Amino acid sequence: MPANFDELKKSANRTSNWRERLDAVEQLGQWNDQQSINILTRILTSDAVYPIQEAAYRKLRAFGEDVQLPPRKRGDLVKGAGKVFVRIKKSLPEGHTYEEFKEKLQKTRSDVYDTYEGDKGADFDQWLETTWASLLLK
Repeated sequence: MPANFDELKKSANRTSNWRERLDAVEQLGQWNDQQSINILTRILTSDAVYPIQEAAYRKLRAFGEDVQLPPRKRGDLVKGAGKVFVRIKKSLPEGHTYEEFKEKLQKTRSDVYDTYEGDKGADFDQWLETTWASLLLK
């Protein structure tokens, strides 16, 4: 077991930082012990960010675990995210910019921002701007 196991366990549970969770998966994936396997299995089945699930899957398979990669989630990755986006849009003055929307989302709901940023990867900004633009029509 790694010497920093407790820190890795905390990092694996940090919902507002997908990069830290991914790093924890990579580090735990170097230790083929039951506690690491348990954490990686939980991440595989329940993390909202699909690339993190994929990383946990690869590590578990490398350990020889018989696991299946779950299907990619459709719709809201965070329950009620659509309502969060609408609420943030309505809280900003009329005529606000996409950048103002993005900044307020990041400040007020870092968990939602982080989950979608991790899941969408390089397409995040384009996806968020498209989402924001569609909210302007409502």
